[in-house]
Amino acid sequence: MTELEQTLDFTPPQKKIYEERSFRIATFLGGPLVAGYLLAENFKAFNEPGKAKKAWFYSILTTLLLFCISFFVPGIDKIPSVIFPIVYTAIAYYLVQTYQGEKIKAHLLSGGEAYKWWRALLIGLLGMAILLVVIFCLVYFLDIK
Repeated sequence: MTELEQTLDFTPPQKKIYEERSFRIATFLGGPLVAGYLLAENFKAFNEPGKAKKAWFYSILTTLLLFCISFFVPGIDKIPSVIFPIVYTAIAYYLVQTYQGEKIKAHLLSGGEAYKWWRALLIGLLGMAILLVVIFCLVYFLDIK
């Protein structure tokens, strides 16, 4: 096969992915659960379903840990509330760079598409709404103060 035939035979990736900046937006708004969703979707697009399951597992575990810290650690209310979103967003961004950064670049360079930033924004807002409902239910039904 000649080089020209190889070039003409090339097909770009068919599945869309989330870019790194989408992770920052969505994770800041929706928390670690949203980061897990985005990571899992990218892993699925990269044909790595085992890693997608791990992303879900660790994001659920991290979310539960944050709930426990927020509700049961004495004196946690003295820490500015913006610190937690900044920290988990930075960690999620680091994980994206470490585990998907090169694949995201290769996907985009090979002609693959990425979802628009507003889609990640909507996912982040949806994640925030879900978290607020869960928090409200915990506070209301378990009488957590």
